[in-house]
Amino acid sequence: MSNKLETQSERPSWDQYFMDIVDLVSRRSTCLRRKVGAVIVRDKRILSTGYNGAPTGIRHCAEVGCLREQLNVPSGERHELCRGLHAEQNAIIQAALHGVSTKGSTIYCTNHPCIICSKMIINSGIEKIVYRYEYRDKLAEEMLKEANIEVRKF
Repeated sequence: MSNKLETQSERPSWDQYFMDIVDLVSRRSTCLRRKVGAVIVRDKRILSTGYNGAPTGIRHCAEVGCLREQLNVPSGERHELCRGLHAEQNAIIQAALHGVSTKGSTIYCTNHPCIICSKMIINSGIEKIVYRYEYRDKLAEEMLKEANIEVRKF
């Protein structure tokens, strides 16, 4: 049996805890290219989660194939040529659908948000982004900085 000191040192930080949940959420993704998850948190409580995939009731890329692959669209370009929503979008939409305000919250993401997600994050009142993997989008980075959104790599 481990002593109290060992147990406390094994306890994950809040950031680690939420990033572990993001990883689990990303496993629900139906995207054939990249598995992405997002969790919106306020006061150490989960408000909503999201993963990338087709809208509710629409066939997933896993069923019909990836349009972006078929058209050879490079990563980070032509976001509109996809059946799926991004994880951040789904997390924000789920909060709105259930009447949960995201004002003053933090979003934990698998990847740095793209420009489309960044604009939604800005307008949804999210104040902080914590992400694990880079996703280079210069305009997203510039707009998040201009909006005074705290962005931190985990």
